[in-house]
Amino acid sequence: MKTKYHHKKAITNTSESPYVKLKSINFGDCRWSNGFWADKENAAAQIMVPYMGDVLCGDIGHGLNNFKIAAGEKEGEHKGFYWHDGDFFKYMEACMYIYSLTKDEKLLQKLDEYIEWIGKAQEEDGYIHTHIQITEGAERFSNRKYHEMYNYGHLFIAASVHYRLTGQHNFLDIAIKQADLLCVYFMPEMQHYQRFGFNQTQIMGLVELYRTVRDEKYLKLAEKFINRRGTFKIEDHSTTKDYPIGDMVQERTPLRESKEAVGHAVLALYYYAGAADVYAETGEKSLIDALDRLWENVTGKKMYVTGAVGQAHYGASTSLDMIEEGFIDAYMMPNMTAYNETCANLCNAMFSNRMMALKEESRYADIIELVLFNSGLSGISVDGTEYFYSNPLRMVNGSRDYEAHADVTESPVRQAYLECFCCPPNLVRTICKSSGWAYTLSENGVAVVLFGGNTLDTNLLDGSAIKLTQDTDYPWKGIVKITVDECKNESFDIKVRIPKWAEGSVLNVNGEDAGIKVVPGTFAVINREWKAGDTIVLDMPMEIKLIEGNNRIEEVRNQVAVKRGPIVYCIESPDLPEDTSILDVYIKGDSKLKAEHRTEFLGGVTVINTELLLRKDKANNEMYETVTKPVLETYKTQLVPYFAWSNRGQAEMTVFMPVIWS
Repeated sequence: MKTKYHHKKAITNTSESPYVKLKSINFGDCRWSNGFWADKENAAAQIMVPYMGDVLCGDIGHGLNNFKIAAGEKEGEHKGFYWHDGDFFKYMEACMYIYSLTKDEKLLQKLDEYIEWIGKAQEEDGYIHTHIQITEGAERFSNRKYHEMYNYGHLFIAASVHYRLTGQHNFLDIAIKQADLLCVYFMPEMQHYQRFGFNQTQIMGLVELYRTVRDEKYLKLAEKFINRRGTFKIEDHSTTKDYPIGDMVQERTPLRESKEAVGHAVLALYYYAGAADVYAETGEKSLIDALDRLWENVTGKKMYVTGAVGQAHYGASTSLDMIEEGFIDAYMMPNMTAYNETCANLCNAMFSNRMMALKEESRYADIIELVLFNSGLSGISVDGTEYFYSNPLRMVNGSRDYEAHADVTESPVRQAYLECFCCPPNLVRTICKSSGWAYTLSENGVAVVLFGGNTLDTNLLDGSAIKLTQDTDYPWKGIVKITVDECKNESFDIKVRIPKWAEGSVLNVNGEDAGIKVVPGTFAVINREWKAGDTIVLDMPMEIKLIEGNNRIEEVRNQVAVKRGPIVYCIESPDLPEDTSILDVYIKGDSKLKAEHRTEFLGGVTVINTELLLRKDKANNEMYETVTKPVLETYKTQLVPYFAWSNRGQAEMTVFMPVIWS
């Protein structure tokens, strides 16, 4: 009997988490070898991470400068928002993944330099938060608006990852010192600090630190931050001044009683992901029951077709609390004013990744994939140096008058630097670590979660070696070939994800039908005595489909979106006649939709060629106008992947189009 094999170098180290059914692989055990994600990872290493380093370590991003000023080695004022330290920690995390993959010693030296400055800035008792330390009159733990907890969560996660991937203690020691200070302040039941846990990365961070050093006080503190929420009167006092209260920060209802996702979408989803981490260690049923309800609410009633979440820049919860950048009523899904912060979309994938591991169900991976290929990647330009904070599904007057969008979608084009810089490093670190999400380990086997050209060289949980090679042109083609290169002699499972969209998929083993039921939205479990040279071929029909929204979504009634495989498409004004409004574009329900791969276009994408209808008689001047039969002209053009829009200058765009059926 082989002993249990622990993968302690994973992104999230769930190797000893008793209530996780799908365990993480060590980071680096899977390597993208070719194709879509290999290209993105290479771009991250060659362009995204170096560019971001230049920004954050220079006088524009100012992230490293803040630590130098806090350390007393440089003069100046704090620049960036309160949470800018956390943005720098996320950038460092991205560097760690690239170092782990490339073993570039120069990158490790840079990390050591950053860590040295952070260590110099840290106060003797462990406190570090550059805004508080630099800004006169600001006091530690005086007001939750300063986002100290948010910064610490990213510090704890980045330091844990750094230790796992480098074996060095220098960053971990800083994190432990700060975490110990948090325990001093927040473990006692002191009224002043009861409402401080609102920006929830510290919950994930504390659990990850617990998994790294096995000190239970960090897990207990993480649980305390959950237990305290919703247990106090919702009113303004000194620690909440100048920041919204109530549902905005998920403090009106205890988590275990929650049925609806409310408030700031990033805060909510980090909170839920942290609670999932706590459940992974404690197995408390009321936690997972609540998380089940919340996941269903997010993905079933408040999520866009692109996997994006957080419908509004400004709005109100169902309890009439003011919210920003977050969830509003179910099925209220505006297109033009959709906020959909890049961070929120990525958090949606993070939450689903944890739920998949806990429940061992493929449907959660469908959300991961949907975000990665659509509302995640839309946050960065094809060249990897410009960013979107928000990701609307329709951009109107983009080439003429942006004022209609100015207060709801931040910018008409991607920006080289965002003053609120939380999204860029979040997205880049996700791209850098994506290979770590491609496979998970079940009790007696391996699960294929993400498709892409890659190699897997790892150990099953019983310690036996397993090597696989995945060959595919996904997401542009639907054939995935998995070859077993090495494995144990005894039978074990290979679980192959069948995406929910992949109806009619065929699964073969060694050229013959696998003999199991292939159900979209589930793992197809193949159990047999495998041997080197065995092949699995999953053939997913890449049909182009028209997608309509639920009847309760007023904003897309009688409209459709176009989707092929995991990719959502849009029409963009560069592919229309000059001066054509995106609002005058209709799709013919019976028009032919033909996929064409264009290697040199937008970094290499598959476009959809079709014939649209353009309305020629619309005045658009009055609030309401008399209408007669519209004048519609046919126009042959292409649809492009949503993630690749806005790479050809300022433009109009829409995902949903009115449909006309013959």
